[in-house]
Formats: sequence, structure tokens, C-alpha cells
Amino acid sequence: MNRINLITLGVKDLKASLQFYKNIGFKTTNKETDDNLAIVFFNNSGTKLELFPINELAKDINPENPPTIATGGFIGITLAYNAKSKSEVDDILGNVERFGATIVKPAQALDWGGYGGYFTDLDGYYWEVAFGDMWEFDNQNMLVIPE
Repeated sequence: MNRINLITLGVKDLKASLQFYKNIGFKTTNKETDDNLAIVFFNNSGTKLELFPINELAKDINPENPPTIATGGFIGITLAYNAKSKSEVDDILGNVERFGATIVKPAQALDWGGYGGYFTDLDGYYWEVAFGDMWEFDNQNMLVIPE
């Protein structure tokens, strides 16, 4: 097992989260309407992103004994967007904030020589937006990790 195909975020308000992610540039795979909105897949490059109502996601994991749902705070996972320039980092952080994200670490020079910051989405998921001038990307704009 050596790939991640899909990341699913359990969300409290599927419609609000769908609108947030569409506003910041994610494209859905099909037409989403109020009538059929039960789950959302985004047709982004590389690993795909899915939104799933959090209570339903817990039941999907185990219908008889769903896991306890965390209610805020850092749960030990971050998502990341690897930018191709410092100005892209600044633009993205400014854009997500306009649509309701909370900037938790403004863009700044980083210890390892890069530049970046963090925001949380409407459900408190942490996203890193960072740039490193040493980074290379493949044809799907995914970060290439040297062997």
C-alpha cells in the first residue's frame, strides 16, 4: 500500500463546507443541488478530496458503535497545499480568509528555508500553505519526493 487516493473530511454543515471549498477553487465532480447533497467529491489534481457529514461518516465506520466525534482542537493531522511561489502563498491565505477560514499562522519565513502559513477551514481542519524553492512538481502538480 503506497498511495493515498482520497481524503475524506467529516463536516458539520455539508452545504456551507461545499460552498467554502468551491469559493477557494475546488471543483466538484458533478452538479450538486440541495436535493441530492449527501456527499461531495472534488475533482482536484492528485489525491482527491471528499466531504461527508460527520455523523454519517462515524456511522459508516461502525454502524453499531460509531467512534466518538472530536469537537474542535488539533487532532494530529494537517492537510497541505504546496505553492510554487511566495506570492501564491500570500494570495491563497488572503483568499481563504475572505471566505471564512481562520489564519492561525500568517505567512512567514520557515525554519527549513521555505515560506508558509496555516489556516483552519469551517470545521477546524488545519491546512498548511507553503513554498520551497527546492521543490519539484509532477504533471499533476504533486510534490516530487526525491528517492
